[in-house]
Amino acid sequence: MDWVADASFGKLGGMQTESMRRDYAAGELRRENLAADPLMQFERWFGEALAEPGVIEANAMTLATVDAGGQPHARIVLLKDCDARGFRFFTNYASEKGGDIAANPRVALLFHWAALERQVRIDGVAEKVSREESDAYFQVRPLASRLAAWASPQSRVIASRAELEAGYAAAEKQFADGAVPLPPDWGGYVVRPDGMEFWQGRRSRLHDRFRYTREADDSWRIDRLAP
Repeated sequence: MDWVADASFGKLGGMQTESMRRDYAAGELRRENLAADPLMQFERWFGEALAEPGVIEANAMTLATVDAGGQPHARIVLLKDCDARGFRFFTNYASEKGGDIAANPRVALLFHWAALERQVRIDGVAEKVSREESDAYFQVRPLASRLAAWASPQSRVIASRAELEAGYAAAEKQFADGAVPLPPDWGGYVVRPDGMEFWQGRRSRLHDRFRYTREADDSWRIDRLAP
């Protein structure tokens, strides 16, 4: 069916959303100030996001995946490390995101630090990290988080909250000594970037945008993009 315009469009919660605008003036981004490597540039911006009191959970990032049928999915996950290999996060491999990555390992990441008026977009390929690396991270998680990883059949339909809590109670009993092993379907991914974009909000919507593109020799080309 066709979408039909409604008189209430643009008035979410009674607000005139078309008038919800602000001018960005927190900073600027110049070509001469960019690092030659986007991961170095990301490290620089990430450090500034960590130091900014207005940024809550600077490591929160949107992960976008596509399933075998071509349907995109997006959700927030937490960055746990970033180095020359790429960006790492951990999850249940049997979850929706895990199934999507198994079908199509090409993913996108997005960081949005509103207080700094900045965004970072990453396009790349996700691959599993080693079992040893996953276990090393899993063992430094809080005990409650390790138990929850055993209790939750992530992304699957459950009958009730009580079912989830019963699973957690069972995990508490099973691992009463506090020695919680890495679940068989839980671990990390590293996203190796092929392209990264740094966006800095500017006045009059004339934002600064720079895209890094990985070349065949693993060097990076930097282009300014129109906003």
